[in-house]
Amino acid sequence: MYQRKFSPTRGATLPGFPSLPFPMTASRTFFARAARPASALALTLALALALPASAQLPAVGDAPYPGTIALHVDASNLSQQVFRMRLSMPVQAGPMTLLYPQWAPGNHGPNIPLTQLAGLKFRAGGKPVEWKRDPVNVYAFHVVVPEGATTLDAEYQFLSPLDTTQGRITMTDDILGVQWQSVALYPAGYQARRITVQPTLRLPAGWQFASSLAVEERTGDEVRFKPHDLDTLVDSPLFAGRYFKRIDLAPGAKQPVMLNVVADNPENLEAKPDQIKLHRAMVDQALKLFGSHHYRQYDFLFAISDEFGGIGREHQQSSENGVKLGYFTEWNRNEAGRELLPHEFVHSWNGKFRRPAGQDVANFNTPLQNELLWLYEGQTQFWGKVLAARSGLVSQTHARDALAADAARYDATQGRDWRAVQDTVNDPIINGRRPIGWGNWQRSEDYYTEGMLIWLDVDTMIREMSGEQRGLQDFARAFFGIDNGSTQTTYYTFDDVVTALNKVQKYDWAPFLRARLDGHGPGAPLDGLKRAGWKLVYGDAPSDAARGAEDRNKTTDFTYSLGFQVRADGGITGVIWDGVGFRAGLAANTTIVAVNNRVYKGDVLKAAVRAAKDGKAPLELLVRKGNNLRTISLDYRDGLRYPRLERIPGTKDRLEVLFKALK
Repeated sequence: MYQRKFSPTRGATLPGFPSLPFPMTASRTFFARAARPASALALTLALALALPASAQLPAVGDAPYPGTIALHVDASNLSQQVFRMRLSMPVQAGPMTLLYPQWAPGNHGPNIPLTQLAGLKFRAGGKPVEWKRDPVNVYAFHVVVPEGATTLDAEYQFLSPLDTTQGRITMTDDILGVQWQSVALYPAGYQARRITVQPTLRLPAGWQFASSLAVEERTGDEVRFKPHDLDTLVDSPLFAGRYFKRIDLAPGAKQPVMLNVVADNPENLEAKPDQIKLHRAMVDQALKLFGSHHYRQYDFLFAISDEFGGIGREHQQSSENGVKLGYFTEWNRNEAGRELLPHEFVHSWNGKFRRPAGQDVANFNTPLQNELLWLYEGQTQFWGKVLAARSGLVSQTHARDALAADAARYDATQGRDWRAVQDTVNDPIINGRRPIGWGNWQRSEDYYTEGMLIWLDVDTMIREMSGEQRGLQDFARAFFGIDNGSTQTTYYTFDDVVTALNKVQKYDWAPFLRARLDGHGPGAPLDGLKRAGWKLVYGDAPSDAARGAEDRNKTTDFTYSLGFQVRADGGITGVIWDGVGFRAGLAANTTIVAVNNRVYKGDVLKAAVRAAKDGKAPLELLVRKGNNLRTISLDYRDGLRYPRLERIPGTKDRLEVLFKALK
């Protein structure tokens, strides 16, 4: 669909891996189950002889894969949460390699769970074809197509996790999500955009669905989609549900924007008119910000569930979004959760239409380069929060309180002492979003929020230097708002970013950005906050946003006093490296049993912290680690501390301007 910049040799092959220049169409018939004949052993031996211990994969060429791959997904087995696939593809005789996708777009790392692929079997000409996994590239499966065969058939399953310890749950009794990269195999040696796939999907009886994929026909619960290239297919996930509601967020628009809601129960589908109005305002504010669109129709896939796995993942013409029950029905308790949809919507422009050059890759088994995620995700985080405020999805007070929480978190991130935010763009590859023990010291994907703080710095710099005539939104419109209506991806480099900033406001932007990206040391990059007319301070009472975070996370927050948080069960989490608790020997595998000889409760520990301010009352904790109990004393006398923003007298309030809706 869109142009990519590769320079491989057309039809390049490796010895034993012939090119496939001939036109063919996939068979539309799939094989029936059959017993394995005796010749299977011979085929296994042939395969072993034909392939070296670690077969090098075919080089990626520019030729299209000949014919259309037929992919059928049966998603009707709700009770066991199993997706069953049948795949049929045109082939020619000889060795070939099939790939299971490894790199998930939007997840920024090689973390598609291979363990959930099971039951893989191939057939050709009605006979079994044995496969051999590459011992080095374990996402690659080698086969030898027998003489005379023109079609290779496969059957396999994707096993949705049964509980959260196994991964993200993608199928429940009431909701399912299809991410095509999890259910597809594709031939090695081809660009994803040059492979054509026609998917079909069997839904549970009576269910409705939403996807940006164009539908060819639906017969009962069987949906046949139009053929798409593999790139587009993977960028077009699907949500389906027993309970479903579609809400028009851009009535009368030539390019519709739909909020497609699935939920655990019908009550959670019901959005009040005022709530719908705010979501429509968010869409309107985004279009006014960028001055363009890059979708034919945009679909928010929105799951409200305590069972279906939470998610926020971008696509150019849709997004996957998952929140807990109560998004509409407990509106006043969920203000922070309303930043998700605007964030993912911004990605249609930033991250999908325009992408870093290092993400211009051949297929889903080619490593991504993440060096510009501080723009891809950092500026998306910035505009997601701004759009939430401009639309009224959150109040300006909440927006400021959330910004105070972000600023305080990074001001207390001790890992900045040794690790620059630029290096954290590698964390999706290094860690794959697995839990870590010392997040405050190790750091994680900090390019999101620390990147946001850097872009606030840029915004206020531009406003200050231009006499309030321009801001970061001028960059957003010029950089992401180009080629209105186009869905063809364009790529950018660091130099492109600097050039675009200079067109908005002349300045030496390259060293400005590099100093903030590559520098490290104590304290967060808060110059933008100060230039906006606000400073980070601490008080003894939490903001509404902080109380909401405690409620959502089921924790009591002592981060800026004792240097840790505590779960409802007394479990310590979020320990600040070299903070009060750290120096007392606490870690995130320790549980508080009692406070000053009283059984632990959050309010009990809060009262003890207040009482210790005069230096007379003790602050002793009975803690358990494994089977061991011990009593520790905390040397702390400064009371409870919670972050908030305070106006700097005599300065211009640039946050108020930033959060104000565009006319």
